[in-house]
Amino acid sequence: MIIKFTVGNFLSFNERRTLDFEAQGISELKQNVIPSHKLLRSIVVYGANSSGKSNLIKALHRMRDLVLNSVKLNDSDELEFTPFLLSAENKNTPTFFEVIFSTDNKKIRYGFEYSQTKIVNEWLFTGKSSKTEKALFIRTEEGIGVSDQFEEGQGKEEATNENRLFISLVAQLGGVISKQIMECFRNYSVLSGVTHKDYINMLFVGSKESLSLFQTLKLGFSGVEIIEKEMLGKTTVAIKTIHNKYDKNGKITDTVLLDSVENESEGTKKIMDLSGPIFDTLLLGNVLIIDELDSKLHPLITIQIVNLFNNPQTNPNNAQLLFATHDTNLLDADLFRRDQVWFTEKDDREQTDLYSLYDFNFPDGSKVRNDANLEKNYIRGRYGAIPFITD
Repeated sequence: MIIKFTVGNFLSFNERRTLDFEAQGISELKQNVIPSHKLLRSIVVYGANSSGKSNLIKALHRMRDLVLNSVKLNDSDELEFTPFLLSAENKNTPTFFEVIFSTDNKKIRYGFEYSQTKIVNEWLFTGKSSKTEKALFIRTEEGIGVSDQFEEGQGKEEATNENRLFISLVAQLGGVISKQIMECFRNYSVLSGVTHKDYINMLFVGSKESLSLFQTLKLGFSGVEIIEKEMLGKTTVAIKTIHNKYDKNGKITDTVLLDSVENESEGTKKIMDLSGPIFDTLLLGNVLIIDELDSKLHPLITIQIVNLFNNPQTNPNNAQLLFATHDTNLLDADLFRRDQVWFTEKDDREQTDLYSLYDFNFPDGSKVRNDANLEKNYIRGRYGAIPFITD
């Protein structure tokens, strides 16, 4: 599970900003909190176009990609480096990523800073709390210091090239702790809610659950047939939807298989595509991150998906959902707690700020009430993070 994620000097994020899954001490919707860890089951991010919502999700994806793949780089390969470009003081500043995971009843705090050519700093701390955490290794431009508690990393310092992450190298060489950390990154998936067709090949890990969802949403078919094909050594998946045939009196006489790609609506195809990742995440207790979840979907369907994560009965393994949206119909006090609603907003220097509804203060210093009309107030601009449209 993710506890916190911090990003700095990446795309529209100039100064460091932190997304926090830790539940605040408020009374509403306690079922939306994982009680054993006091972490939120879901977070929704709102903001105007070009405010930084997608960049937050891209940051999570970039960190994951570097952790899992930097070890494959050749010595001379450059790192994918996209810093904030609108600050004159930022020319030589590295990008900053840090994430805190909860796993095996302990916290793991791992992060790094990097430029286009090298890893500048890297660090790993573990412990049951922030007060008791201990450093397993710290990497600076002067070298890598490894503690006795991270024996698997000892002797490998000199084998780490400047453009490779130390944690990835140690994991590749069989380190137990480092492999666990790599697994934390594998356990969160970053998806697009717009270009989603590639996810169909994840094929419903929970096919019964997927079919139940389809039936609940009344998508117009009675079932699905999954057809797997081997092509050039790869397994591809085709989905056929089962539709009823009727006589003139409305009695079912037969069924017909239809190709879902050609015959179903864009919204229906999206639900089918995402059902695999959704139920895979719920089954394994992982983290699912989706940009523009609401694209092509009716608000009631998006609410149904969110409730799969917020409800402990459908989410017994404590999976987490993070998504960005423009759908204000979801801003409902019956769906989200105040600490689950986050906003991105650019300031007068075009840098992204990130804040939660719980942390928001009105000009008089007061907080948002738990019975406030969130959608109405957001549209009116009371919480910021909306487009500024001139006459």
